[in-house]
Amino acid sequence: MKFAEIIRSPEAEGKEKHVPVIEIDKCQNCGEDVVRIIVGKEVPHPSTAEHHIAWAELFGVKKNGQVICLGRADFAPSYASPNARWHVTLDEFKAFGALSYCNVHGLWENMLEV
Repeated sequence: MKFAEIIRSPEAEGKEKHVPVIEIDKCQNCGEDVVRIIVGKEVPHPSTAEHHIAWAELFGVKKNGQVICLGRADFAPSYASPNARWHVTLDEFKAFGALSYCNVHGLWENMLEV
């Protein structure tokens, strides 16, 4: 089995929303932009001990192809909404990738080209 075989893409989405949506807020003249991951943007994902988004990670793909792990956010069930943001200088990157993990439905991915 290959690791890629266990990662689910936006096309496999079911009733609950598991796909990490990536949004970019460009900041004019402030030097840093905000890259945000939102899991369950359209339909909120459950947040109970039995069924929740445990974590999300953000990766940046630099213009030379190098992949950088920009960070990980862990979410406490029933206390935290599965949303996170990072302050990033966009001009170094050509794409961003995100992973989110649901304790019931597994690992989900999404990519956004800049």
